[in-house]
Amino acid sequence: MEKRRLGRSELMVTPISFGALPMQRCTMEEAGEVLIAALDAGINFFDTARAYTDSEEKIGRYISGRRQEYHLATKSMARTKAAMFADIDGSLATMKTNYIDLYQIHNVKTETEYEAVMAPDGALAALKAAKAAGKIRHIGITGHNIDILVSAVKTGEFSTVQVPFNCVEQGADKELFPLAKSLDVGIIVMKPLGGGLIPNVDLALRFVLQHDGLVAIPGMDRVEHIRENLAPTKDFKPLSPEETTKLKAEAEVLGANFCRRCGYCLPCAAGIEIPTMFIFHLQYTRYNMKIAIPGRYQGLKAKASDCIECGECEARCPYNLPIRERMKQVAKDLG
Repeated sequence: MEKRRLGRSELMVTPISFGALPMQRCTMEEAGEVLIAALDAGINFFDTARAYTDSEEKIGRYISGRRQEYHLATKSMARTKAAMFADIDGSLATMKTNYIDLYQIHNVKTETEYEAVMAPDGALAALKAAKAAGKIRHIGITGHNIDILVSAVKTGEFSTVQVPFNCVEQGADKELFPLAKSLDVGIIVMKPLGGGLIPNVDLALRFVLQHDGLVAIPGMDRVEHIRENLAPTKDFKPLSPEETTKLKAEAEVLGANFCRRCGYCLPCAAGIEIPTMFIFHLQYTRYNMKIAIPGRYQGLKAKASDCIECGECEARCPYNLPIRERMKQVAKDLG
């Protein structure tokens, strides 16, 4: 498989690599099957996070014995030096490795958070010390706030930047991508399939791949996802004008203000599976599933009407979605 250079990290990685976020939904055994299949298919870059519950443990259990075959990336929500030190050591132990190729500061949303991680006693200081000690090889940053990521890249402290980019969300292509390329910062694309809601996988991934230098990490939690996601890399062709028009139409159906199923909003204090609410509502309202969806919705233990409007989910949502208002609409339409 073709490899792409991940900026000045010099890591040569597969252009379609492994996003581990949805592995949280797998049992241990299911995760092992998926991880091993990904390695066997030639994927050589795996991206996970401390926040993805047991995904680091699954990687450690099933593929740590083949460590020489892949580059490993993880990330932490720690904002202080002490907390980041603890997470680095936790990641090393859990994934059963003595080094991590890329350790990223995870989901920096606000200026306050950015200032905290960049402070003398912030998370970046721990990462630099860990790099000097050989525990990690490169430092990256991830997020959804383009302005903050631009500021971070300009500092020269980061070898990579990870950001959403797909046929719906193209804001990073205006300033962040040109800047990162000019400074030789590697670009990792999260949400290339819009959290699984962009229906045409082939067109969506080819849209990303036709941008030079980008490395996409679609989430995978089934073996068939590996085959489907790698298919566009074989005899790759950029989108034709007709295909571009088709993909644009699909993007317009979704709109920009949709749930990507990242799960950061969870757990809900009322036990509501918030992403499921939004998926059901989308299928009901836009895909005209007027019979199937109400029946499935009624079978849920906790429904949108159970929302207590605490607002904790909105504070955690990287897209700043008005979740409480949307819950009211789901309850109105689905009961």
